[in-house]
Amino acid sequence: MRLHELKSPAGARKTGKRVGRGIASGHGKTSGRGHKGQKARSGGGVRPGFEGGQMPLQRAVPKRGFTSIFKKEYNEINVNRLNAFAEGTEVTPALLKKEGLIKNLKDGIKILGGGELEKALTVKAHGFTKTAVQKIESAGGKAEVI
Repeated sequence: MRLHELKSPAGARKTGKRVGRGIASGHGKTSGRGHKGQKARSGGGVRPGFEGGQMPLQRAVPKRGFTSIFKKEYNEINVNRLNAFAEGTEVTPALLKKEGLIKNLKDGIKILGGGELEKALTVKAHGFTKTAVQKIESAGGKAEVI
């Protein structure tokens, strides 16, 4: 098979509606837009959410609360995910990113106490839950806050 022989599967490519090609086509004359009016015009129509001058729903419903712009966003990792590392490894945020356990660093890493840890590791993170510290230390490791 060559590049020019490739074909998309049946039904994958739908041909567009050919409007304005004569009355017999069924999409001629007004081209499926009806007679006159805002939606019949070139470039005509209304923006999303417009309700003909009636108060739009997104403006009518009450707004509650606020979002703090200073909120810290942490990556959360359960203790059992750290079993991927070898015994005695120093686990840092950079290492977690390199190994693919997290996508980006955000505002820091927080270790949660989900699951069990079978290896003694030195874990350096921005935050730990009490159960996470307990499980890391019971496995013979150390939990260090950055």
